[in-house]
Amino acid sequence: MADAQHQHAPHTTDRDRETLHAHGYAQELARRLSGFSNFALSFSIICVLSGGVNSLAQATSGAGGAAIGLGWPLGVALSGVFGVAMAQIASAYPTAGGLYHWGAILGNRFTGWITAWFNLLGLVTVLAAINVGTYYFFLGAFGASLGLTDSMPLLMTVLVVVTGAQALINHYGIGLTSRLTDFSGYLIFSTAVALTVACLAYAPGYDWARLVTFANYSGEAGGNVWPATSGSSAFLLGLLMPIYTITGYDASAHAAEETRDAARAVPRGILTSILWSGVAGYVFLCAFILMLPDMDDAAKQGWNVFFWALDQQMPVSVKTALYVAILICQLLCGLAAVTSASRMMYAFARDGGLPFSTQLARVSPTRRTPTAAIWSGAVASVLFTGGAKWLEAGGTPVYTVVVSCTVIFIFISCSIPIVLGLFAIGGPRWPTMGAWDIGRNGYRLFALLSIVSMTLIFALGVRPPNALALRVIIGFVALTAVVWFGLERRRFRGPPQGAEIARRQRHIADVERGFGDGPPLPGPGGHH
Repeated sequence: MADAQHQHAPHTTDRDRETLHAHGYAQELARRLSGFSNFALSFSIICVLSGGVNSLAQATSGAGGAAIGLGWPLGVALSGVFGVAMAQIASAYPTAGGLYHWGAILGNRFTGWITAWFNLLGLVTVLAAINVGTYYFFLGAFGASLGLTDSMPLLMTVLVVVTGAQALINHYGIGLTSRLTDFSGYLIFSTAVALTVACLAYAPGYDWARLVTFANYSGEAGGNVWPATSGSSAFLLGLLMPIYTITGYDASAHAAEETRDAARAVPRGILTSILWSGVAGYVFLCAFILMLPDMDDAAKQGWNVFFWALDQQMPVSVKTALYVAILICQLLCGLAAVTSASRMMYAFARDGGLPFSTQLARVSPTRRTPTAAIWSGAVASVLFTGGAKWLEAGGTPVYTVVVSCTVIFIFISCSIPIVLGLFAIGGPRWPTMGAWDIGRNGYRLFALLSIVSMTLIFALGVRPPNALALRVIIGFVALTAVVWFGLERRRFRGPPQGAEIARRQRHIADVERGFGDGPPLPGPGGHH
């Protein structure tokens, strides 16, 4: 039984398979994603209509209009430099689990293991942040009309239902998931355009200076989204909104083993998702700022600013249509996040990096999906949210804590292989650049910029009112150290290299025949 993609690009698919075999892995996942589908997966996770809407108060209740007009492009650039460096590594090593594999090959088994843990934590928390944000968006948009108010039981019920549905769709195969994420890509873009047009159409005027005017709405002036601080600090804290929003593009790398012509398509997927998300987000957010009847009144609304503004300026029919479209985009954003997290978990587990690795690395021969990894990631995200809500203190919303943890976990996991690449590039660990190539000096430049960005991101992510995020991160780091030194240092081998790759070659064909993909056996029968 041949995969459908063989009919479209047999030579490319054979080359992808050979590259995967050279790393010691069989083609277990179905390689059905086109270049556009790979882009749409990352574009859907970034989803400017999720982070850009749900985190909006971090900007409007910080430095005001300048937090969007000037802060958004700066935050996108800070996040985007990681994308360029990662795209270069992804072209050289197009394997599922991306960051983990890079961390091990460019460094050693410990750096691969620690990268995997931080990335997995980041992917689980980003799924939690997306779905918690979706919950609060749903309450803000429809809660009053349905008679619903925020509560712990309601939050957890919604998360279980929504995350469970996203996992179920992923369970049924990458084909269905990719069709929905392809649709999500078009829907996000068209909804951003519709929101832009509506904001400009109902704006009281076009005060363009508002986009470059600094204010200090920290404290009570901004609904206590941020504690009272200086104007420069308020601007810097507002950068967390674009930095958090422009994350998740590592999904393109995690889906590399399901993407055709991965050495070229994955880097393009990473960079085009950042580019189009940055542009689409900037246009609709600037239009939103221009629509506000008064900047001071908007800042006072705090986390309710988006709904307040649409209530003030738009007819019910228009805002309701926009709410429905945005909600669908956010739900599909979480769907793509489940895909990314499960592929990372699968890749780490097939090298024995997780408890119950044998089960987590198992791929359904009929659906070609890592079903145990899908459901484990979904359950972990719900449990993390429940734990963060329980730890919630000092009036800090659980959403901001989850977002801060997400940002730090994700970018630390990105930084480790990028830094390792600085020392490995051109040497035996990284001899060739890949089909997509910015040159060694180009890589070094973006790697150094990533280090500078990481320093700033960490400093912002643990500042008040996100001090709880620092405690959560310290707790996870301590737990990780106990696990490594107590167990994994002796047990974990890392990805196959050298003689282990050669040994695995004898079994790869047998594994692939089990999925109907391998060469025919010389005798009767075709499956083991």
